[in-house]
Amino acid sequence: MTSSQLPQNNPQTGLDKKTSAILSYALGWLTGIVFLFVGKNDPDVRFHAAQSIVFFGAVSVLNIVLSILGSLLGALGIVFSLAGFALAVFAAVVWVLAMVQANKTGGVRAELPIVGKFVAPYADRLATSAN
Repeated sequence: MTSSQLPQNNPQTGLDKKTSAILSYALGWLTGIVFLFVGKNDPDVRFHAAQSIVFFGAVSVLNIVLSILGSLLGALGIVFSLAGFALAVFAAVVWVLAMVQANKTGGVRAELPIVGKFVAPYADRLATSAN
């Protein structure tokens, strides 16, 4: 095992890397923001937190847009409501998979498809600006 794979307790919370990584997904972007600050000393926790913020933040924005469009378009709004439901199901599946993946890797970086490649270069900068 390399040093980044060893469970490390965070002195601020008493949580290990794996638990912090899993919890950064627990309530979507909200816990992502919390663990961006709480896990600022661990690059892997920062990565999971940033990934949670980007993915679930984007899902939240898309759901708001779909809801507004659905309410403005009357009968055609049913299509947008169905799209919002499909997005919610997709987000729930990704949510479970992200937590399972964080558990399986012991909290070490595990990229979500598309989002992880976007977040990786910016996770450290995002956490640094959060300090």
